[in-house]
Amino acid sequence: MSTVSYYTAEGLKKLREELNQLKDVERPRASQAIAEARDKGDLSENAEYDAAKEAQGMLEMKISKMEETLAGARVIDESQLDVSKVLVLSKVRIKNLINNMEMDYTLVAESEANLKAGKISVNSPIGKGLLGKSVGDTAEVTVPNGSLKFEILAISR
Repeated sequence: MSTVSYYTAEGLKKLREELNQLKDVERPRASQAIAEARDKGDLSENAEYDAAKEAQGMLEMKISKMEETLAGARVIDESQLDVSKVLVLSKVRIKNLINNMEMDYTLVAESEANLKAGKISVNSPIGKGLLGKSVGDTAEVTVPNGSLKFEILAISR
């Protein structure tokens, strides 16, 4: 059973393009590699054939996983989201109460996360800690090397 995951229209488009690339380009390439390896003789001692079959199996598993993700994917209409609380696709300005650094993050689906672009996953420890909070709230987040406290300074879309 697939789980529901939320995406921006752009993120869902990238996911579909990647799936199409795997199906239309990588799958035929894997089949061709198997055919070439099969033509080289005895399959019982053909390491190239075994490697090509294993690569094909991994590719099919990746395609299957992406199809499952797409089956549960939903596009979020950003105009309908409440800006009084931190939700998926919220742009959040937070202040680290330990070192007083201010940071801006956008909470996105796991597959769209990109820390350099300021996009963090809602499934990350910080993302989970921020969800549901309002401006002025303090979020205490447990991370691998301790605990962090963040004050929510602003929420926007």
